[in-house]
Amino acid sequence: MKPVSPLLAGVRDTVPMLVGAAPFGLIFGTLAVGAGLSPAATLAMSAFVFAGSSQFVAVTLIGAGAAWPVIWMTTLVINLRHALYSAALLPYARAWPLSARLPLAFWLTDESYAVVEHRLRTGMAEGGMQYAFGSSLAMYGNWLLFSALGVMLGSELPGLADWGLDFAMLATFAAIVAPQLKNRPSLCAATAASAVALAGHGWPYKLDLMAAAAAGVAAGLWAESRQMPKKEEAEA
Repeated sequence: MKPVSPLLAGVRDTVPMLVGAAPFGLIFGTLAVGAGLSPAATLAMSAFVFAGSSQFVAVTLIGAGAAWPVIWMTTLVINLRHALYSAALLPYARAWPLSARLPLAFWLTDESYAVVEHRLRTGMAEGGMQYAFGSSLAMYGNWLLFSALGVMLGSELPGLADWGLDFAMLATFAAIVAPQLKNRPSLCAATAASAVALAGHGWPYKLDLMAAAAAGVAAGLWAESRQMPKKEEAEA
């Protein structure tokens, strides 16, 4: 049997993530039109922003009449987690040409990061750039398609957002996070972030998400720093 190319392998391995993201795209298209965005503006946001969580927050703030600087800063902070993703991928992507890294940086999502990082970390770095393109393009096309379907169905099914379809995305994120919880720093980060997110649920401007992210990073760094002396003693 002829081996699958890295590009197609990236698409194949991202299929479970596409299933989880599809209802999320439907709901976004519906909510955006309901918040007053035109169909063209909704599709342009999916095409040029391409950040599910930030798009949902932006639409919520637009519907609430928030000022544009507030919307810009809130979505910026939410997307800062991608800087951590980029840092984690840098050892593998450093040799890739800039013409490839620029579009891949734009297309970087939680789902594609999880798929690509796992492949590179497990020693299959050969063809990694093509693999990343396959995963990223699959996610991008999926998001555009289902955002458009959400726009079209929004007027026909105005209660679509209340159907509980967002559970699929929650399950997808759980599947992304669970395999990473193999050491103490990861567990500490996840526990701290979860606790702060629950405690701050309902804070304005999604400050609960920002606080949870900061708490998770701080807890992970603290746990990792506690492990360093023990590791050095064991090596000595």
